Amino acid sequence: MVSPLLANIALNGIESIHWYKDAGNKIIEPSVRYADDMVVILRREDDAEQILGRISRFLAERGLEVSEKKTKLTATTNGFDFLGWHFLVQSNGKFRCVPSVDNFKSFRQKVKTIVNNSNYGAIEKAQRLAPVVRGWRNYHKFCKMDGSKHSLYHIRYRTFKVFNRETKQNRHTSKNLLDKAFPAVPYSENKHINVKGGKSPFDGDITYWSERNSKLYGSITSKVLKRQNHSCARCGLKTTSDERVHLHHKDGNHHNWKNNNLEALHESCHDYLHRSKGTA
Repeated sequence: MVSPLLANIALNGIESIHWYKDAGNKIIEPSVRYADDMVVILRREDDAEQILGRISRFLAERGLEVSEKKTKLTATTNGFDFLGWHFLVQSNGKFRCVPSVDNFKSFRQKVKTIVNNSNYGAIEKAQRLAPVVRGWRNYHKFCKMDGSKHSLYHIRYRTFKVFNRETKQNRHTSKNLLDKAFPAVPYSENKHINVKGGKSPFDGDITYWSERNSKLYGSITSKVLKRQNHSCARCGLKTTSDERVHLHHKDGNHHNWKNNNLEALHESCHDYLHRSKGTA
């Protein structure tokens, strides 16, 4: 297995293999790459075999080769999977993106493993489920997430029945735990923000990257970060992708979500704060 860093070094420049000029004479490089995963977008007049040949020669010079198992040619109207998403151009021309089948199966299995674990009570199950569900929903928040499947209706119903079977729980307490286990995350279909051309996390533009990264968090965290000028409330440094951001409740009450009770901290600053106070 090749690390993402080595993959990026070895594959640097592969995106420029296929390009064309648009009506305004602007050079277009229609490909998307994340480490060693790549999608090349072709026009009707493009020769797929010729482009694949160029890519193969590019890789051969670096001691690599195209994976025949993972490489396929498909129409956008038939859809394709990439990085846990399923992309599709519908017959009406509208672009759609939803979690891929494999991604949803993997997520569902994680939830089932927690829900069916007899070593956990309902309260601990809810605590363990919350970050899994929130993380999955945040990852897909720019996809089409309506419908019973992606709204997790059936998984929630199954979890509620498990919670409600406990002797210490009733319908009311089980419903409260269910809401904590499946936190809501708003989604905005196709509202993702592209990285500006030529930008790199290593270009030293901390302001750009901290502002961009703050938009990748949930709506509450994003608002707090914006209020703090995209900086940590404790150390004052910008929040970049090097370290996750945590929301801190100043009064220690995790049910108090008032604006003046919340501040965004680097994960390490948050941990240090609680260790110094001797709290969890």
